[in-house]
Amino acid sequence: MPKSLPKSKRSKDDVLKELRELRTEDARWKDGRTFSLVYYVDDEHSRLLKEAYGEFMAENGLSPMAFPSLRRMESEVVSMAAGLFHGDDDVVGTMTTGGTESIMMAVKTAREWARNEKGIARPEIIAPLSVHPAFEKAAHYFDIEIRHAATGPDLRVDLQDVERLITPNTAMLVGSAPPYPHGVMDPIVELAALAQSRGLLCHVDACLGGFFLPFAKKLGRDIPPFDFSVPGVTTISADLHKYGYAAKGASLVLHRNRELRRHQFYTYSEWPGGLYVSPSMTGTRPGGAIAAAWAVMHYLGEEGYLDHARRVLATTDKLIAGINAIPGLRVLGKPHVGVFAFASDSLNVYELADAMEACGWKLDRQQNPPALHCMITPAHERIADTLLKDLRELSSRLAAGEPAPEGSAAMYGMVGAIPDRKQVDGFLMDFLDGMFDRG
Repeated sequence: MPKSLPKSKRSKDDVLKELRELRTEDARWKDGRTFSLVYYVDDEHSRLLKEAYGEFMAENGLSPMAFPSLRRMESEVVSMAAGLFHGDDDVVGTMTTGGTESIMMAVKTAREWARNEKGIARPEIIAPLSVHPAFEKAAHYFDIEIRHAATGPDLRVDLQDVERLITPNTAMLVGSAPPYPHGVMDPIVELAALAQSRGLLCHVDACLGGFFLPFAKKLGRDIPPFDFSVPGVTTISADLHKYGYAAKGASLVLHRNRELRRHQFYTYSEWPGGLYVSPSMTGTRPGGAIAAAWAVMHYLGEEGYLDHARRVLATTDKLIAGINAIPGLRVLGKPHVGVFAFASDSLNVYELADAMEACGWKLDRQQNPPALHCMITPAHERIADTLLKDLRELSSRLAAGEPAPEGSAAMYGMVGAIPDRKQVDGFLMDFLDGMFDRG
């Protein structure tokens, strides 16, 4: 039944008690049994984020003149990130509420640049099949064309296919560092060189890896160049609330120079309410997210980020080696960060996910090919052995013919068998519609 507004006030303690009870069936991210959505470090780290966020919970970054403290903090966050990504003094940027907004701002920038600088009425962008769906969303919202390039056997974008797709309407090429599904970086150096040779923009989606790759490189990992050290890279998106370990929602979009960033901004001078200017999609810009991002970067510093990266890499190495040693399972590609996927040629991985979920684990399902996804944080360090033990045991049971618990395997199997993807989209629309019912 739909919920009505209560007639009477309730006590703070009563409301908070019910609030905490509501999460009893949520994913158990604090226990290290969830492998997406939450980038948890420890309770002390979380307390810092809560306190910093709370200090600026009421402030609104929409008006930097009203809240110069937020303007200074955002400027420092952008500056620290630009330095981390080998940007010179010309590199500028803004904070956003998340990776999707950062990506949308990069796409909006490309659209305006193409219209104003090249006279292209309906610009196109070219992105890998593995790129984040936020690019599809941006293309849908901003009425531009997105053309998908194939990925090769190594799961990286096929440069020849990218070149084949370029037309006179192309405005921007996109690569991921890395894409979410498999953690394998696209060839950014070659992609940016192709863009530069054709007079195109090149966006690097480092929402996932931006605040991890520089520290992994310092720890001796073979990390291909992906940032402003690469000629031809014009914009970068990077999430602070992923491996930057900030509070949600906090992300960045960085531009090679101010001239490019101007295409991101929006201004309106005819409103009776006053002159309106906005740097990004949202009007209200939560001050708490800006403050928490600033606080965590000062709190951790290079030393803290290096320590977290070291722990994540060690845990990832252990899990990849352990999964590859389990009969029937194999990790896809050669991941560069603490994100990877594993598949099977002999087991139904969706049934394996259902079996793991019955034991309290939350592994995301992927498709094309069917796979299970892992995102590793410092909190997973203590559960790696238990995860491998359960994976080994449950894989063995399924291989022996033991049925999996009822779960989402049937749904994924059904969706995978439908050749008409519009029909699948309709099914997903119905599912989403049901999830947001008023009941």
